[in-house]
Amino acid sequence: MKFALVNEQRQEAQPNLTGNCPACTHAVIAKCGSVRMWHWAHQRSRLCDPWWENETEWHRAWKGQFPVNWQEIVHRADSGEKHIADVKTDQGWVLEFQHSHIETEERRSRELFYPKILWIVNGSRRVRDRQQFLNAWERGTPVNANASVRRLFSHDCTIMREWATGATPVFFDFGETEVLWWLLPTSSNSSTHVMRFPRTDLIKMHLGTSSEVIGQFDGLMQMANKLVTAYELQLQVKIPQGSKNFLAPRPRWRRRL
Repeated sequence: MKFALVNEQRQEAQPNLTGNCPACTHAVIAKCGSVRMWHWAHQRSRLCDPWWENETEWHRAWKGQFPVNWQEIVHRADSGEKHIADVKTDQGWVLEFQHSHIETEERRSRELFYPKILWIVNGSRRVRDRQQFLNAWERGTPVNANASVRRLFSHDCTIMREWATGATPVFFDFGETEVLWWLLPTSSNSSTHVMRFPRTDLIKMHLGTSSEVIGQFDGLMQMANKLVTAYELQLQVKIPQGSKNFLAPRPRWRRRL
């Protein structure tokens, strides 16, 4: 973790410091080696939050886009259950930066636990994911002639299959300087709807403090969902039951030996 309580104050790891975990209050020690980034760790490998994953430079870079007092916030439910959110904004959004693989059950648990959660997924963890995704994007169908939103089929793209059935917004980060890829929450197992989204706009929307910016992302989500829903209804009208769906993925034929 990046922060611990030292004399009741949040502080980053420094050599020879000891502190307490903000979630469980147990002792933590500063790990300040030359190989891994400096961080706090529980003594005796104790893990107080099973949802926590070891941080990477990618995690830290994303956290660093937001105010320090939004980072690593302990969120408590009415039941007493508590977890450490990567970032929790003043608008109530929890931003979770996911680098490693996550099981579906754990993902669903997090989405139920946090009232408003947004995933940012590291698409560069596996080398093949970016090219698979871009290939799927090129084969995709624009939604209502909107070049920034396309309907994609996820059968040939591992990262989309892993994240396609969620009910919350997911953004893929393939390391591109300007663009993130928004996997819309209305996607299904077989097809997904993806929107190109400026990286800086996502950050600004959550950093915004003016009345014009606050709630802007919530409104954008509603607009995107309405767009996709209208497109799906349009497909149902155009493709009567029993007719061939030319947008469906074609089966792969194997050559007989």
